[in-house]
Amino acid sequence: MKRDTNMMKCALMGVSLATLAGCVAIDVDETRLAPTVSHFGGMTVGGTELPFSKAVMAGDTIYLSGELGIDPETNTLVPGGTGPETTQIFANLERTLNTFDADLSNIVKCTVFLGDMADYAEMNAAYKAAVPDPRPARATVGVSGLAFDAKLEIDCIAVAS
Repeated sequence: MKRDTNMMKCALMGVSLATLAGCVAIDVDETRLAPTVSHFGGMTVGGTELPFSKAVMAGDTIYLSGELGIDPETNTLVPGGTGPETTQIFANLERTLNTFDADLSNIVKCTVFLGDMADYAEMNAAYKAAVPDPRPARATVGVSGLAFDAKLEIDCIAVAS
C-alpha cells in the first residue's frame, strides 16, 4: 500500500509539473518574439533604380545586398579591375554598416561572386587587406557574368553588437 501511495504522489507531481509547464508556454507574449525589421535605402546605378534594399536589419542581424565596386562619387565602377573593385566594395559595405552603428568587424559571413576564377588571387589579396581579423566565414563562387560588367560582387551578413 505504501508503495502505491508513493507512486500516486509521483504521478500527481508529474501531472502538476506538466500543467505548470503548459501554463508558462501559454503565457509567453509572442509579439515580443518578432524581430524589429528596418530597411536601408534603395540603390541607383548608372541611372537605373534597382528594385531592392541596400541592407535590411532584422533584430541584430544585418543582411547586406550584393555590392559592386561602384564609386559613389561617380556612380561607375572604379577602374583597375578586381583588386580595386574589391577595395571599393568594402568601402561601400563599411559606409552602409555605419548607418547601423556597425563596421566591417561585425561581418560574420561573406559570399564572393567572381566573374573569372583566374582573378581569385587578386581578389583574395584585396579582401585580406580590407577585412579585419578575425575574418568572417566566406564562400567564393565563380559566375559567368555580373551586372554592369563588374569583375565581382560580394554580399555579407553582419551582427550588430
